[in-house]
Amino acid sequence: MSTEIKTINLGGVNCYLAKAGDNFILIDTGFSEKRANLEKELENEGCKPGNLRLIVLTHGDSDHAGNCAYLREKYGAKIFMHCGDSGMVERGDMSWNRKPKPDKFSILFRIMSIFFRPGKFETFKPDLFIEDGYDLSGYGLDAKVFHIPGHSKGSVGILTSGGDLFCGDFLYNIPGFLFIDDLADFDASVEKLKKFKINMVYPGHGKPFPWERFIKNRRKNNKEEN
Repeated sequence: MSTEIKTINLGGVNCYLAKAGDNFILIDTGFSEKRANLEKELENEGCKPGNLRLIVLTHGDSDHAGNCAYLREKYGAKIFMHCGDSGMVERGDMSWNRKPKPDKFSILFRIMSIFFRPGKFETFKPDLFIEDGYDLSGYGLDAKVFHIPGHSKGSVGILTSGGDLFCGDFLYNIPGFLFIDDLADFDASVEKLKKFKINMVYPGHGKPFPWERFIKNRRKNNKEEN
């Protein structure tokens, strides 16, 4: 069964809606303040209560998990995420399981954090904690979930059989925008992903970009630092 994946941009935060036949999977849900926009996008694609089967969270930050509780209640979707970020969504605390001071935190991110104030966050308990290598084909999406900590302890990437990686905030496509909680975790996750065939990266913020571009830039930056 072929799968169509649509990008839904909600005020600079990307959600991705995968359609397989009459069923849908939503990767991330955006800010709760953008709920009306999200529902309109879902409606336009034919996604309605009963056929949104699954929500997969790339991580637990409120700009990605803000509509989970509402969508599960209204649409009947199950919520899957990694246990490493469970406290974020169960307590409404984005600092949970993160370092007091992140290893890399760009100036642009610092400035935006000053003006950014998370809105109302509806806490919830996920329906399933997904493990590394979890197969989504049973839900109509030919893809696997991989644990890629770095931005957060529970960050995951969804890698399709066609080589598309949906990675949340593990990677950004906004110049000068960077938040890495644990650099050792991040480096290990990059090495892990390099073992797979990845063509395009679909980030939580910014437009899609080729994986090879990231690898080339990483090599260049590492040479300059050395």
